[in-house]
Amino acid sequence: MTWKRVAVRTVSEVCAWKRGIFGPRLGFRILLYHAVGSHLLHDTYGISIRSELFERHMAVLSRQGGISIVGLEDKPLSSAGLRVAITFDDGYQDNLKTAAPILLKYKIPFTVFATSSYIQSGRAPYLNSDELRELASLPGASIGSHGATHIPLAECDDATLWRELYDSRCYLEDVIKKPVQGIAYPHGSVSVRVMEAAQRAGYTLGGCSRFDINDVSRDPLLLYRSEIVAADSERIFLQKLYGAWDWYRWRIRDLLVS
Repeated sequence: MTWKRVAVRTVSEVCAWKRGIFGPRLGFRILLYHAVGSHLLHDTYGISIRSELFERHMAVLSRQGGISIVGLEDKPLSSAGLRVAITFDDGYQDNLKTAAPILLKYKIPFTVFATSSYIQSGRAPYLNSDELRELASLPGASIGSHGATHIPLAECDDATLWRELYDSRCYLEDVIKKPVQGIAYPHGSVSVRVMEAAQRAGYTLGGCSRFDINDVSRDPLLLYRSEIVAADSERIFLQKLYGAWDWYRWRIRDLLVS
């Protein structure tokens, strides 16, 4: 473990101790996963979590009292208490083959944000169109867009931005035969221009990549998410769930957050 990771975890331990005194942060917490149980080339960050650990996370989540586990599209911003939603980015095959059975076991709804060009390629480790359709048919599952080609949207010209947003939504809807309401901005790259374009393209929900919890004042197209990675034990999972890592939002670039 690098000294930076040690420092981050040390600060989070202090914040967790404080949260133990003052209680969890209330609001709408969105957890962000990527792959579950797959070996990904060049995964130096640890976006692929072991399936056994993922199941332990979901078991811990399901046992927590005072938490409502909700779907991303259930409009939980206006509800009281602590609400938690599960999301996945990129559209990996293991979201269907490994993660979904665990989520169904614990009756946890979830959203998969798929990159349409990855689906169209039909190549592992990503879902193909038939697998995406199967995933979308599962109880509690919903599909969102992660752009057409997974490029940073804030860096696109207007024409490219529109294709990334609109074409990906149209393709995914054509495959699953259901409306696609949500977009997760690739690389967390979002700006006012991107958000407004997403709204014009028909999206009503947008997921960022910055740690924090959402309250009623948060724009639904700019929802915070808390990322879970391979190194996160059940202890760290609970720290992130209850807000001990929310200080980390200052380390992650978000063009729309002051």
